[in-house]
This record gives sequence, structure tokens and C-alpha cells, in this order.
Amino acid sequence: MLGAIEAGGTKFVCAVGDETGRMTDRIQIPTTFPEETMAKVIEFFKQYSVKAVGIGSFGPIDVNRESSTYGYITSTPKTAWKYYPFVQAMREALSVPIGFNTDVNAAALGEVTFGAAKGLDSCLYITVGTGIGAGAIVKGQILEGWSHPEMGHILVRRHPDDEYKGKCPYHSDCLEGLAAGPAIEERWGARGLDLVDRAEVWELEGYYLAQALMQYILILSPKRIILGGGVMNQKQVFSSIYHYLPKLLRDYVSLPDLSSYIVSPGLGNDAGITGALMLAHQATLEGSR
Repeated sequence: MLGAIEAGGTKFVCAVGDETGRMTDRIQIPTTFPEETMAKVIEFFKQYSVKAVGIGSFGPIDVNRESSTYGYITSTPKTAWKYYPFVQAMREALSVPIGFNTDVNAAALGEVTFGAAKGLDSCLYITVGTGIGAGAIVKGQILEGWSHPEMGHILVRRHPDDEYKGKCPYHSDCLEGLAAGPAIEERWGARGLDLVDRAEVWELEGYYLAQALMQYILILSPKRIILGGGVMNQKQVFSSIYHYLPKLLRDYVSLPDLSSYIVSPGLGNDAGITGALMLAHQATLEGSR
């Protein structure tokens, strides 16, 4: 039995299951303060004899195993969680191997194993919701370097009719600052759910996301791009992306049919927690070597 945690900014999803992705129990816990949230997380897993736990966490996080702060949540805007030793807390409580990565890298791993990118050795998973983040699988491996990618904070060209200043507390008008859920709400004065019939809202969203996808395609050349998160439940955003992306690329690179290349998650809302199970499975394999 394996344990999995999808640690988000508003809730933690915890599950137990196996390496096939099958889950036998799961719960949701509000993300409040570490002492409160983690006590409930640990209480859940102590009901079971898990061999390992995989964590897909909001970030930024430290994934460098040589670092003194490996396993920490680092410079997150959620101040109560800044420099929280996530991996160390779980190891101390459960004494099992811990797999640790970002929530979006976990989701990418879930999608390439069981979801919309199954059978491929590369994909890009992007979540567009409260924030924007992306995880990448390259040649079957999670992409990491000095740290993990933070693709939601790239700079994009502002639409000539968009005077909104941007929402990101670090970069103001980066991609996340212009296109994440809170930016949509602040720009238009209403939640996305209340703007469904406003075509200009979703056309602008696609304008910014298409710019980001162009950059990711030119740099990583993923074999499939998967767009998840609450904002992407507005399916009209896909149409806007399909419209703007070819105009930006101008036939410089050839792409397959966009409707089969840029898609929704095959695992739906379970991409992250399924990927966390796979991180736990990897941790058991590493522990047995």
C-alpha cells in the first residue's frame, strides 16, 4: 500500500492506493496552518501500513537532494508555510521513504503514466487556477535542474487593449499575474464562473496562454500539452488558444492537430493525486536499491 498527498494552496488531498493508480481511501483537508493541517494528514496515514508516501506540493519547493533544505516548501506566498520541512515531518511521523516534487510535476507524471499522455515519453502539464504552474516529463523523467521549473512566471506581451496592472506579488504582470484566476476576477470585477458568457474574457485568456505555449513548445517540444485547473473548465479558452497559437508560430514549427495536441487532463481532477502515488512507487524502488 502506498500513500499520496496532493498539497494545494486551499486543500490537501490524501489517498492510499497502489502502483496501478487504484485508490482505496482518500480525504480532503483544508490548507490552514502547518500544525493543524499536518496533524490531520499524519492521522490519516497512521491508519494504514504504507510502504512509502509521495508528495506533490505547491511551491516553490526545494527538490535538490544535496541541499540543506531539501524537502522544504520555500518562498511560497503562503507565509505560514514558508520554509516548512515537509519531507522531514512526514519521515519523522511515518518512518517510510518519501517521494517529493511539485504538484504540477506530479500531475504530469500521472498523465504520462495513466492519462492523456499515456504511451508517450514526454508531456507538459499546466494548471491554470489560483496560480499557474507547469510540470514537464522529458524522455520519461521529471524535468529538474538547479530547481524545478516555474513556468507560470514567464513574461508575456501585454494585449494592446489590456490595462490591467497584474496580480503577481513578485512580478506583477507575468503570465500568472495576467492570466490566473485571481487576475481574471480582479480585472473583470467578477469570478470566472460568473463570466461564462463574456467571450472577450476567454479570448484574452487564450491570448496570454497561447504566448506561453509558444515558448514552451519552442524550448521543450513536448509530445502533448495538457491544460488543467479551474480556469480551463471554461472550454472556450481552448478555442482561443487554437486561434492564437498558429498566428504566433507562423509555421516556424509544424504541429499536429491542435485539438489532439493541446488537451484536457485524461485523469480529470485526479492527475495530481495519481501522480503522487507514482512518486511513492518510485520512492519504494529507490529504497530497495
